[in-house]
Amino acid sequence: MENITFHNTELLYLLLILVPMIAWYIWKKSKLQASIRLSTIDGFNNAPRTYKYYLRHAPFALKILGMVALIAALARPQSTDSWNNTSTQGIDIVVALDISSSMLAEDFKPNRLEAAKSDAIKFISGRPNDRIGLVVFAGESFTQCPLTTDHAVLINLINDVKSGMIEDGTAIGLGLANAVSRLKDSQAKSKVVILMTDGVSNRGEVPPLTAAEIAKTFGVRAYTIGVGSMGKAPYPFTDAFGRKRYQQMDVEIDEEVLTQIAHLTDGMYFRATNNERLEDVYTEIDRLEKSKIEVKEYSKKNEEYLLLLLLGVILLLSELLMKNTILRNVP
Repeated sequence: MENITFHNTELLYLLLILVPMIAWYIWKKSKLQASIRLSTIDGFNNAPRTYKYYLRHAPFALKILGMVALIAALARPQSTDSWNNTSTQGIDIVVALDISSSMLAEDFKPNRLEAAKSDAIKFISGRPNDRIGLVVFAGESFTQCPLTTDHAVLINLINDVKSGMIEDGTAIGLGLANAVSRLKDSQAKSKVVILMTDGVSNRGEVPPLTAAEIAKTFGVRAYTIGVGSMGKAPYPFTDAFGRKRYQQMDVEIDEEVLTQIAHLTDGMYFRATNNERLEDVYTEIDRLEKSKIEVKEYSKKNEEYLLLLLLGVILLLSELLMKNTILRNVP
């Protein structure tokens, strides 16, 4: 065991109890007097000394050692290695997801939004070393999750996303600008926004191309994805009797603006027309270069009290056994 530390160091002060115990034992032994008085002990001087004579202090020694072991066990000794700084591959990514009502269209299964969420989760699960965040937008935008390596939390937050969380509309510029604000202070060599939308920008104070210029200024690449089939798509609605109905809606994606955003930021534009193509898009983005980031590895601490606990119990039991067997005092 190397680099032993104690979790409850204050309990080691209990060892001070042993000092008066030892002093009392020495004083008591020095004051012992014979219970039988003899006129002379000359006849005993040459008598052979048995093993009991040499073991007379053994029970007390076992008791002291047993208490030392038990106190040390209570202090919870732990072994650990030094912490190491290592580098790993990774980039900083923010997923900007359109959650407007049109994302409920069912040209994807079960719909565009759920398909986008599912593929985003698969993408995140395959990049354990990346810091990834989530921004959602419709008529306005907010950060659902900042950059994090805690992907379990991020995935739970993605699962919680639903259409109708914010005012309806499509504010592509605002969604991109919000994502860029999450990345502008990042020290990673590669800073990426994956922006998914199925419409044309019609809301927000920030025009899409202005947001793209901001992204370029901060060295953020935007990978834009147009989500939607060609032509028309079935869009669900509820009729006056509460029944689910469908109407065919035109698929209108501003591919020109999305392409310009990607071009300005040295990214790429993709068109996903079905579930399989959307998954392929994420696979292509997954091939991006990775930059080195520093990761501090914390070595696991191992509890070492069990051996001391067993040793202490064995020593105390040995003391009791010895006192009541071979060193038993007969009145």
